[in-house]
Amino acid sequence: MALISLKSFHFYSPGAPASRRILMTLSKSLSSVSERRKPQSYSPAAVRVLCSKDKCRDVFCRKNHVQLRMQSLSVIETMHLYGDTGSSAKAHERWMDEQVFFRTLKSLCTSQEIFKFLRSLEVMSDIMASGALQRISEVEVDDDGLKNPEDVLENEVFRALCFQLEFESSKLSNTGLLNALQALIKLRVDPQSTLIASLLSESEERLANRKLTVDSLCSLGESLLELEGPSCAMLEQIVSHMQEKDIENWSPREMAMVYKILQVAVGEREQYRDLLNRMNSATLTIAYQLSPKFTSVILNSLVALHQTHVVPLILALCKHSVKHVPYFTDDELVSVLEAFLFFGHREQIFTEALEKHVPESIPTMHPETVSKVMQYCCQKKILSKPILDAVAESFISNADSFTTDQIAEYIVPFGTLNYLPPNASSLFRKLEAILHTRFSQFQPHALLNLLHSCVLIQRYPVNFLPKVFSPYFLQQLQGKKQPPGLDRVVASQLTQLFLTVTLECPFYEGPKLLPKYQVNAFLTTQSFLDVHLFKKVKSGLLYLLKKRIYFSSEVSTPYFYTMPQVKCWLTLIKSIQGKTLAKIKLVGILH
Repeated sequence: MALISLKSFHFYSPGAPASRRILMTLSKSLSSVSERRKPQSYSPAAVRVLCSKDKCRDVFCRKNHVQLRMQSLSVIETMHLYGDTGSSAKAHERWMDEQVFFRTLKSLCTSQEIFKFLRSLEVMSDIMASGALQRISEVEVDDDGLKNPEDVLENEVFRALCFQLEFESSKLSNTGLLNALQALIKLRVDPQSTLIASLLSESEERLANRKLTVDSLCSLGESLLELEGPSCAMLEQIVSHMQEKDIENWSPREMAMVYKILQVAVGEREQYRDLLNRMNSATLTIAYQLSPKFTSVILNSLVALHQTHVVPLILALCKHSVKHVPYFTDDELVSVLEAFLFFGHREQIFTEALEKHVPESIPTMHPETVSKVMQYCCQKKILSKPILDAVAESFISNADSFTTDQIAEYIVPFGTLNYLPPNASSLFRKLEAILHTRFSQFQPHALLNLLHSCVLIQRYPVNFLPKVFSPYFLQQLQGKKQPPGLDRVVASQLTQLFLTVTLECPFYEGPKLLPKYQVNAFLTTQSFLDVHLFKKVKSGLLYLLKKRIYFSSEVSTPYFYTMPQVKCWLTLIKSIQGKTLAKIKLVGILH
């Protein structure tokens, strides 16, 4: 472990003799420079950090493009490296206990508070220094990048830490080295800078010499994924080293990180098949220990790696995820729902947890997350009134900010599940207003799905059919090079749309759907209505008519029209009570 002194900038290393002396200080140079500095206008450009007297090194904030300039450091005092721990006894006496240090650090909420706290220390370990950088990244980095780059990158304490980390990287502990690398990457430091290059070079050397533990390998892998992506060659080297480790002793974090590396970097290559099988077996024993984040990561990796054969593990993770529903982030919940859909799994207690969590969380949920919840309910045929009612209310309030795909994903499940929320009139008024203003922005198939779902719940989009049946729109459907194009399912939707409006809205006098786009029979789908309600209707008809030959569920009307609601069947049963019929043919409910 290395020791860092911020006041005189002494850098102590208990494991090596003094090897160099580097002259540096900040106080005099910064004060003199600040007097001469003219006000700067910050324009979109690179963020520059001058790390030595003679040359500058560029540090780029990837998302916050503000031009900054940090003045070079003057050279006055010395930085010593001590090989004998006894020679640095006084420095050790000035050490703050690490536990106290990190407790204090966690209580600080701005970078300026952190820098002020660091200035009050005379000496700190490299683990403490890298922890401080990590805390700065936590409070100063959000989804849009570094919030206040000038306050962080121009600070003399930050510059001093970066200077020593770069030139003394070989003296750092594994923890200090890799934590510092992670923090600097989160702070958007330029990957091409000599600072990052120095830390990466040292990490690569320790990786080659097999000096990294499993935890260190995971930290390095996480940094490389963030810095270089899945194409990084070192990731495969990390996985190779992992094969030599004792998987049974891995922590949940280590297990999740290796799954993630396998997912994005090496996939299902034959040489790693045994490692993956061993990990699946080991994960089953620790599934109950996984946090929401690790549960989501592992489920997402199992989907990407097509691990459909590990049924016990999948079931264990799905059941374990139930208790985490209130604590998943938006991205984590999306990953879990995608896993449920991919593996075809459905848990009633998971649905109940969603019904409790989603309605109260929708105001703060990202629309993509709500869309995934709706997709899950739609594909699993879950008619959840609490969720659907809350989604309808959210749509009315926020739909103007949604993308066209999100609008379709919000509405289509209402038709598929044959459900009208209490505020249906307001919901469809809002939808109609959006279609009037943004009709041309919808993708053709998304728009057709949306309008078709409206028909299924007896909301007939008469005002928009002239555009749908126009040659231009039909050519758009046909012209898609990628599926589905204008296949039989799409033609069925168009036909149902046309025939339904023709029968239900006789006042419609707009363009007709040309016969070449129509179908004479509809494909039967495995819908919620077919599976769950048809049996009840069938039982009622058998009780009433006594024999199965007196009715059929697959006969169309002369217009090939399909009834949109099961209640029509039930009404028919009531209407024929007491009458004698030789044969009754019922129209099936088809989508």
